[in-house]
Formats: sequence, C-alpha cells, structure tokens
Amino acid sequence: METENPGVRSSRRRAVEDRAVAWLAARRDLLDPRITRPDSVLFTRKALIETAFLVGLRARLDDAPLDGDYAAILEQVEEVARQPSYQEMIARDESALLLYAGTYAALRLCGREDAEFKRIIQQATQGGYSAAFERVPYRQLDLLHTLYLCGIEHDLPSMDDVLPFTILCRRPNVLKLADRDVYAITHTIFYVTDFGLREPVWPRGYHPGEGVELLEALLVLAEARANADLVGELLCCLYCLGVTDSHAADRAWAFLESVQEDSGRVNGPEGILHPGIDGGDNHFRSWAEGYHTTIVAALAGLLERSPRRPVRRFPKASTARVSVEMPLRRAVVWLCDASMVQDPRVGLAGVAAAAVGAAAIQEHRLVLPALEYYAARLTDVDPAFWQEQGMEVAGAFSLALRTAGATCPSLDDFLKTTADVVSSLDRIPPDIANGVHQLIGLGLISPSTAAPIPRQTAHRERHAYPLNSAVSLHEALETYHLGQLAATIRTLAQDGWAQHRLTQDAISFLAAQQTTDGAFGYPATDDRTTRGNAQYSWTRSAVTALAVTAKNPSALPKQ
Repeated sequence: METENPGVRSSRRRAVEDRAVAWLAARRDLLDPRITRPDSVLFTRKALIETAFLVGLRARLDDAPLDGDYAAILEQVEEVARQPSYQEMIARDESALLLYAGTYAALRLCGREDAEFKRIIQQATQGGYSAAFERVPYRQLDLLHTLYLCGIEHDLPSMDDVLPFTILCRRPNVLKLADRDVYAITHTIFYVTDFGLREPVWPRGYHPGEGVELLEALLVLAEARANADLVGELLCCLYCLGVTDSHAADRAWAFLESVQEDSGRVNGPEGILHPGIDGGDNHFRSWAEGYHTTIVAALAGLLERSPRRPVRRFPKASTARVSVEMPLRRAVVWLCDASMVQDPRVGLAGVAAAAVGAAAIQEHRLVLPALEYYAARLTDVDPAFWQEQGMEVAGAFSLALRTAGATCPSLDDFLKTTADVVSSLDRIPPDIANGVHQLIGLGLISPSTAAPIPRQTAHRERHAYPLNSAVSLHEALETYHLGQLAATIRTLAQDGWAQHRLTQDAISFLAAQQTTDGAFGYPATDDRTTRGNAQYSWTRSAVTALAVTAKNPSALPKQ
C-alpha cells in the first residue's frame, strides 16, 4: 500500500478543523443564554463554555494570533461573559462554579482578563461549598484544572493526588465500560495532561502505555458503534499523551473525515439532547445535536497541528494474558461427567468439545472414560446419526479416539464414505470447506483435494481489529449471551487476534463466569432443567473457545 504524503494528510486534517470552526462561528449567536428559550438556558450555557474553551485552547496551542472564525467566536463569548447577569450567577449558585469559570479561563487564555470576573470566582472557591462538595474523581480533576487555568489559589489536593482514584488507572475491562465511563477516562486525560502541556505523575505501578492500549481498544468500539463524539475525544487523548505513531489514530481520522458534513458539522450520538429541549426548531436542533462533536473534531485538528503537542514514545503495553489452563481443565472434567448422562444426540457434542479442550492443555486422559463410553455406545449407530452431528463434532470425536487408541466402527465407516464422496466431486462447495479440511487432517483424503477451495481471507488493514467482532463482544456482555461471546472469541483467536486487549478482556469476562464445579454461566433461574441445559450449552461453547486461545500464538495477524 502506498504511504500517504504527510503534508497532504496534515492539510486534510487541518481542513476538518477549519470547516468545523467555520460551522461553529456561523452559529455563534446560539451561544447567548439571554436570547434562548427558558428551557434551553442551561444547555446554552454549557455550549458557551465548551465553545469558549476551544477558542482558549487555540490561543494556547498555536502561537499565531487569533483571527477569522476563532476571533469571531471569541468576540461573541466575551460579549456574553462580560455581562453582570452572567458573572453574578456564580455568586448566587456556587455549585454551578464550573458552568461559568471555564468561560473566564478561556478568556484569560486569550488575553481578555477580567478582574471582577476572577474576583467572583475566587470568592466562590473560598466560600465553603463549590470546592468542598463531593465529586467523582474526574469531576474533581475538572475543578482543579479549571482553577489552574483561571489562576485561582486554593488548598485542594493536587491533580496527581486525585489521579490514582480514576477509572483510567484501575485497569478496567474495556467491554464493561458504558459511554459515561469512557467520557470519564477521556476527561481524566484532558485534565491531568493539561491537553498535552503537562506530564502527570502516574500512580506507582501504572504505565501510560497501558492508557494508550486502553484508548486504542476503546477507539475500536467507538468506531464500530459509529460514535463520532467518542472517536474524536479518544483521538484527542492519544495526542494529549504524546502518541504520534498510531494506526488507531489514523483510522480515527479516516472515520471523522468520512462523517463530517460538507458544512463542517459533525453529528453527535443519539440521546445528546436533553428531553426538555426537543422542540420543533430544526435550526436549533441541528446545532444542539452537533455542536459538541464538531468542537471535538476541531480540537483533534488543533492538537494534531499544534507545535506544542508533546511527542513521547511509550513501550507497547504487554496485555496481561488470561490464564485459561485451569478453567479449561475444570470445565473438561465437568463436561465429561455431564455428557455421560445425556442423550447421545446431545452428549456427543459435549464429549467432542471436552476432547478439544483436553488436547489444548495436553491432558487427554481427562476425557478417556467418556470417549470409551461413547465409542462403545455408538458402535453400530445408523450413519444418519453422524450426519446429524456434523463434521465438526464427528471429526473432533474421531481425532480424540485416535489419540486415545480407541475406535468406533460406525464413525469410521461414515467418515470413509464421506471422504469417498468428497473425492469424487469435480468442485468443492465453499460451505463444506471446513469439513473437507477436517477430513484432510484425519488423513482420509489428499490435501490436493482442497486446493480448489477459495480461502475465505478478508482483506485487513494493518492492525484493524474487526469492527463487527467488537460489536458482537460488547452485545454479548450486555445481554449475557455466553454462546455468542464464546463463538466470537473463538473466531478472533483463529484469526490471530487472541492477544488484543478487547479479546483478552472478553476472555477474562468469560473465565469469570465459571462456577465452582467447573460449569460456565449463571442462568439466574431456579428451574433445574433450564439451569442444566443452559450451563451445558455454555460450557461446551466456552471450552472450544478457550481451547483455541490456549493453542494460538499471541501475535496479531501478519499482513
């Protein structure tokens, strides 16, 4: 693949910023809470502070004088913020300090100091409430960062003291994070790095490379769910940490460019509007639904081109590989015991799965009693039975019998007949390709027989985790669909993605669903039959998935 010229790439990304700022500037009149509808005032104040802060960062991250659309927005912000009706709200409601102080911070960064505005903020900070009431860690960081930019003195803990308590530094399972958690992570990074201008003191034992790995995994999920707001914020976070060589960042840019409208607007995720302001004004609604994500896109462009953006190289975080050997061993034993009392039409699949799991951990003896039991029970079974089971189950059972030195005549006859039929075909249909490869593995047909089968190898961009698989993993966790989760893990591991953070977090979740007796899953029902059937099915799926992860190397797919 031909590498894109860096100058062309930078120009394209600058164009994203320019179009976004132009769209915001053209609608700057909507930032005035004095002329908005009564039920939209708080929403407008929030939009004002966020847009103002973008301009403040432009003054801080780029040495060139403010001009054009940035300057136009600044004039609108200052015109609103210099009014007593705006500034005095802080004195009247100290709990809303951050709703106003950020506007002053932006003006200060742009050289528009206002002594009275600052005095009111300082007074509120020392008033015994605005800096005292309970905040979650990232909101406390928001307060500390804002006061820093405002130049306000205080006796609060430092940002580095608060950082260890954030979700960012707790090594969360990526697939369990809700959008609100992801926003907590992105804002934590914004504040503790001062948008890239400050290097935090990371908690002992924590390395920022772990944060990079987390951000890149979250970017996969955000893009898979087409959430441009989170894609943009996560991209900005990579820049704040000083990451410059990231395929995830390149993909994020490609996504943002694809969703930006010709006007410069970038639509936000569903549900961004407060229900109370869902009116019939399409102009207002279009702005309200898109202004924040458009700001984020502009900020990404600003950070990308900023001469003050840090450049740091972190050693790639080594994803902690989930140990699956013990869970597999316990599940294999449970599955064998449970399969012995099942009808063969159900139980054989369980024994075959157990055999696959035992082979992955090199403990074939665990399944020997079950193999011998089923081999004897199915000695004279009708060929239709094996046809019903399918080649995956029949092939795995046959291979396990060979390893154990046992035989099952009816199965041998079925496989030989099947191999003869396949060998006589002029063309191998793609839908039986896996079965054909199993017959080759059993030595029943020549490898040349499978040569005409087109390999199902989808083109992958380097380091591009499959988006559909990311969605499948996330949905499976949300719905507690362990079968879907296990099947997706298995496919990812077979394709070489076993060591990716998303896959490892999925494996971690799956392993945590094992009960003390070795079965997988918590059915949350008191009906014994329902519980048994669910756990039997889930355990079969989990064993085959974990077996693949136990055997596969940790490397990403080779390109």
